[in-house]
Amino acid sequence: MKVLVVDDSALLRERLVSMISELPEIAKIDQAQNASQALNSVQKLNPDVVILDIRLSEGNGIEILQKIKKENSAPITIMFTNFPYPQYRKKCKESGADFFFDKSTEFHKITRVLNKIIRESHKKTSGNIKKKRQNKI
Repeated sequence: MKVLVVDDSALLRERLVSMISELPEIAKIDQAQNASQALNSVQKLNPDVVILDIRLSEGNGIEILQKIKKENSAPITIMFTNFPYPQYRKKCKESGADFFFDKSTEFHKITRVLNKIIRESHKKTSGNIKKKRQNKI
């Protein structure tokens, strides 16, 4: 699984990268600190998951969310913010966010969600293998 971490705080990005890198199924982790880097990284990396802050320099995470969710192969998007206000949560959900977490109280949920995504992708993969085997018979 490929993950992109987008946050203007280098300290937070490093903490997330360190935490995520301990998961066995993570193949690549990239980082971006602003909106333009985030969009470039999404195009280059084609991540499976994007962890995205709402407030960024040179733009905001909601605009990035809206742009990346327009793509056919849009990644799973986890909004991770210090601004967990209902209006932001609503806007992110309407824009296609898959998850919305408060940095100050829900940091631990990132690895839980990534583990869940990994488990679900394994189920889909094994289901596809079973279907292929059945089609050969």
